[in-house]
Amino acid sequence: MVDRDELMQALNAELEPERFRDYCPNGLQVEGRREIRRIVSGVTASLALVEAAVETGADLILVHHGYFWKGEPQEVTGMKRERLRQLLAHDINLVAYHLPLDAHPALGNNTQLAGRLGFAIDGVLREDGVGQIGTPARPLSAPDMQAHISNVLGREALCVEAGDHPIRRIAWCTGGAQSLLTEAAALGVDAYVSGEISEQTTHEARELGVHYFAAGHHATERYGAQALGQWCRERFGLDHEFIEIDNPA
Repeated sequence: MVDRDELMQALNAELEPERFRDYCPNGLQVEGRREIRRIVSGVTASLALVEAAVETGADLILVHHGYFWKGEPQEVTGMKRERLRQLLAHDINLVAYHLPLDAHPALGNNTQLAGRLGFAIDGVLREDGVGQIGTPARPLSAPDMQAHISNVLGREALCVEAGDHPIRRIAWCTGGAQSLLTEAAALGVDAYVSGEISEQTTHEARELGVHYFAAGHHATERYGAQALGQWCRERFGLDHEFIEIDNPA
């Protein structure tokens, strides 16, 4: 067991949310009980995840996508009301880290994804550490890289081929980071991996000569919150369970 404030102090010290200009509050978003014994982690604080956390007796939910995004309606009605009602009724804390969890050099989504895909990291895309560059375990053609990513993540990755050159240097940024393709291209990479794709991404990839892979927003960001939950378990001896809520996006 650990006091919630002690846990939050440790999490904030590790992830340094004050370094980021983010689209949502990072850290404790909804306050619940003070004594923490059991943590559930997940990608997004959907109602399905909240209900699963209730069933498992969790004291705290740890996610990458929480609530209170900039530009969203402020009224607590409908879907937002029901999510918050469940959390408050069962006295469960909601903790979310967005960009800080993308950028963490060990626990972050990008580092965790690189480990699973066998990419060696030798640099970052942005100054705040969001996005990385490096090399695959061996040079691969675009179709072979598509097959590799699909096999590791358990879902079909979309591939936009931009020529027939092999992939020796690669950049990646999990989630909805297709807009960083041009920044990746400026670093001289052969390919770029993200979660999503926009209409213009196809044309940009072809014209920039960079193979593009859209591997799924959810699929590429399953690993940061999971790693952070395990960090809490190892540091404080807490029970931790990652709950996968299927999402094809």
